[in-house]
Amino acid sequence: MKRFEPRVGFVVQAYRFALDPNAGQQAALRSHCGAARAAYNWAVSWITACWWQRRAEQSYGVAEADLTPWRSWSLPALRKAFNEIKHTDPRFAGWWADNSKESYSTGLANAAAAFDNYTTSKQGVRKGRPVGMPRRKSKHRARLSCRFTTGTMRVEPDRRHVTLPRLGTIRTHENTRKLARRLDAGTARILSATVSFARGRWFVSLQVEVMRQMRSPARPDVVVGVDLGVRHLAVLADSTGQITYEPNPAHLDAALSRLRRLSRRVSRRQGPDRRTGRTPSRRWVKADAERNRVHHRVADLRTDGLHKLTTTIRAEHGTVVVEDLNVAGMLRNRRLARRIADAGFGQIRRQLTYKGEWAGGVTVDADRWFPSSKTCSDCGAVKAKLPLHVRVFTCDQCPLVMDRDANAARNLAALAAAVLTGTGVAGDQDAQASNPRGADRKTRTTTRPRTRLGGQAGGATPHQRTETRDLRQTEAVTLR
Repeated sequence: MKRFEPRVGFVVQAYRFALDPNAGQQAALRSHCGAARAAYNWAVSWITACWWQRRAEQSYGVAEADLTPWRSWSLPALRKAFNEIKHTDPRFAGWWADNSKESYSTGLANAAAAFDNYTTSKQGVRKGRPVGMPRRKSKHRARLSCRFTTGTMRVEPDRRHVTLPRLGTIRTHENTRKLARRLDAGTARILSATVSFARGRWFVSLQVEVMRQMRSPARPDVVVGVDLGVRHLAVLADSTGQITYEPNPAHLDAALSRLRRLSRRVSRRQGPDRRTGRTPSRRWVKADAERNRVHHRVADLRTDGLHKLTTTIRAEHGTVVVEDLNVAGMLRNRRLARRIADAGFGQIRRQLTYKGEWAGGVTVDADRWFPSSKTCSDCGAVKAKLPLHVRVFTCDQCPLVMDRDANAARNLAALAAAVLTGTGVAGDQDAQASNPRGADRKTRTTTRPRTRLGGQAGGATPHQRTETRDLRQTEAVTLR
């Protein structure tokens, strides 16, 4: 499917508003989200049933030409097949007309994307961690969400209601004037609307094509390096020599004592048990809701703080240098995982990137292996080792002694000169360490690369256990 491209001078932005639906509207919202989940589960079962049928026929010795034909998981093909069976299938025949067609299209589109991700990962084309075979979604754990792309989607003139297809007009918890002003001026156009249930309440996210004027930063010629950390959320060092420390609010740590107390209260009351069918008591539901409100407040405070920080950085500096951190690997450190997750490193980099495009700035991504902490920001000498507990950088070649994070931020700021002009000492990634033995790269060279198993275009057989076992036996014979 061709990706939507905004017009020149426009960007695609989301406006999210909390909803205040009544009891009937809440039931309709849950029905639409449940319909999306049911359509997704049907598509997954319909495609995988064909895969397992072909695999069974192959085990019986059926010729390739006589096997069950592949079923396409493209969105048009899934829509056509679903529209044919929804009138007769007992799972949908009695209630499918109660919801908008967009709810079923949401589930089918998610299934098509899941199978695309699985096959591209299987073929080695998709970046990142391997993606497993799509599985059915549970009613108890699936996220409630539904997307509307056609129909009536508008913000009412009173700026306290939104209108969605089949759901009607729903009151919003907050004022919609920020979007309403742009819609009235003709500088915005609603593309789609997504309703979701998160943090104990319903939200609507309106995807809007917005005309955004190109803004100029307050200091367009200043380069700033952003070093992220746990003790200080960010250390900023600009090209003028100014160093700024942004404190880490640690919202989760501040709420841990209260969360422990509320968690003990929840554990002492009668909760749900799916194995025995026991329903939770009213006191358990009340205690669990109180605990969840604390988690929701922590998440809201974190989101608000990160947006304010990234907006301030982008409004002030023209060029921002940020590290490409391996956040998923850092979370494996059990001693720092909670603090790293609470800081939100990934969100900071994402927001700095897209806000830089809006502000007319430049974003430079430092290489993941760039030794910003081990490099001297004065002479460019690189240390072979610098343990994490050493918080003060002491250069072995020159008399520089300064804070470790401030030194890293200065190196990141100098890296922009090397990337943009090809000069600079600290930013020169070809600089050699005093003891160059590759200490900055912690990689394992003894592990064999994961072998990609090829499959037919348009669908690989599930798991391919037999082929994997034969391949491992062949490798074992070769190694002997």
